[in-house]
Amino acid sequence: MALRNIATLVFFVMMAFSGAYSSVVYRVGDSDGWTSRGLVDYNNWASTKDFHVGDTLIFAYNNQFHNVMQVSDQDFESCNATSAISSYTSGSDTITLKRPGHYYFLCGAPGHCQAGQKVDIKVSLPVPENLIPSPSPSSPYGSSSPSASNPVEMSPSSTVSSAPAIGLAFATVVLFLLGFEF
Repeated sequence: MALRNIATLVFFVMMAFSGAYSSVVYRVGDSDGWTSRGLVDYNNWASTKDFHVGDTLIFAYNNQFHNVMQVSDQDFESCNATSAISSYTSGSDTITLKRPGHYYFLCGAPGHCQAGQKVDIKVSLPVPENLIPSPSPSSPYGSSSPSASNPVEMSPSSTVSSAPAIGLAFATVVLFLLGFEF
């Protein structure tokens, strides 16, 4: 387990030095939060997000009526909260996604999971921002010159450094060798 922690640390250090990683904080269920009132289809909510290692989930709920249980995929499917991997009960739980793969969460209050208070979060490795190509500007009139109606964002350089890619490749190999699933 210590090797996994070291590998995770190596990954985040490499990403930090490359200047190419930024994490995102997600409030589960957005403004409705974590509830069993049927206001949110949590799996639909999750399907509209791109979760990456290092991102954070915030579960906001009334802890007199709800909780958050991290469970296995089988327990998720059967709404079984009796053998949770982790349980959270503060009413404002912050969970950092530390590895790629699926995270399964449900409410352990009787009947809540069956009513839809459960979510499958699929997490992937982050993509360095400077390796994502910018869309090329285009105009319906055949001109690519900027104007008030056709603004163009200019980048300081069109050359992409290979240093972040090397760092990400190194971190990926280390995580793979230590048994992380991709």
